[in-house]
Parts: sequence; structure tokens; C-alpha cells
Amino acid sequence: MSDENGTPDTSAGSPASPGSPTGRAAGTPAAGTGPGIGPGAGPRPEPLRFFGTTWVDHDPGLRGYAVRRVAAAAGSLVAAAVSCLVLRLAYQGIAIADLGGFVTLLVVVMFAVCSALAFRHTWEGFAKRPDPDRQASLRGLLAIGFVGSLLAYFFRTLTEAPGESLHRKELEEARRRHTQRATRRTGNPSKKRRNN
Repeated sequence: MSDENGTPDTSAGSPASPGSPTGRAAGTPAAGTGPGIGPGAGPRPEPLRFFGTTWVDHDPGLRGYAVRRVAAAAGSLVAAAVSCLVLRLAYQGIAIADLGGFVTLLVVVMFAVCSALAFRHTWEGFAKRPDPDRQASLRGLLAIGFVGSLLAYFFRTLTEAPGESLHRKELEEARRRHTQRATRRTGNPSKKRRNN
């Protein structure tokens, strides 16, 4: 958004373009704010990590949606594999230190449980916005179970960009509300008062 004149900076997939699904011309002001809505502009898609706004229209090309999904899936799977290798080296270090069977079992169970919980939490975060307080309280658990989060990201990229369905639903709702507000504002209110 330009600071000087209030005209929107257009981005890929932005509904501020003339051919947008809302039919708005660039620079037409809108009322309200919310997810994906900027002040003085209509509903705009919220960029996703690694995907930007390519998820809106599934942009083609070398930097498009499909290529990014493949890259995100491969990257998260490689990161999960490397993480498992690091955990294996840590396990071997504990075994060499000979801390005892109970401590070794405790460490293995801790990583397994934390990874399972991190997987579930990350997976649910793709369908609904997480509570910020709960997210802050689970930060340590998610850090320990990072392998679960990476696997959740990998499996989600097989079907869509992680968080795409949530953001699409929010964008459609914002567009619907914007259209309703724009419809209510059409016409000249002073002329309506004179006719009455």
C-alpha cells in the first residue's frame, strides 16, 4: 500500500486487479479489515510461507504453485530424514555414555511422544488458526518434536499448500463480506433522501 496516495500495491493473485473475481478496479477503497484485507483496499490474499500468493490461482511456471509444492515436499522430507539421522547419532552418544537402560528408554519415549504431539498440532494448525497462548505454551514441546512437524508439513504438501484451505476459506468469506458492504454503499444517499 502506498503511504502517499493510498493506492494498493498489486501482488500476484491480488483481487485488486481489474480481472479479479470481485470485479473491483485497482484503487477502489473498501471498508473494514480482517484476514487478508488491507486498509483502503479490497480483500487481498494472505501469503503462505514458501508459496506467497501463488496458492490463490495455482499460478503456473517455474516459480509457480506446483513447483513450489514439489520443492516444499522434497525439502521437508529431506529435513526430516536429516533430523532422524541427527537423533540417531544422539541416541548412539547416549548408548556410548552408558547412562543406563531407563534413561535411554526415557529419551526415546520423550522424542516419540513429542514428535507425535507436534505432528498433530501442526496438522490441526493447517485447518484452523491456533490459539496464540496455547502455541506459546507448546513451544518447547514443538521444538523437541520437530520431526513430527516436518512430517506433517510433508504430508500436507502432497494434497495442497499447507494452510491453503484455511486461507482460501477466509479469503472467500472476506470477499463475500466486502461485496455485501459494497452493494449496500451503491447509489447516492442524498438523492434517495430527496426522493422521499
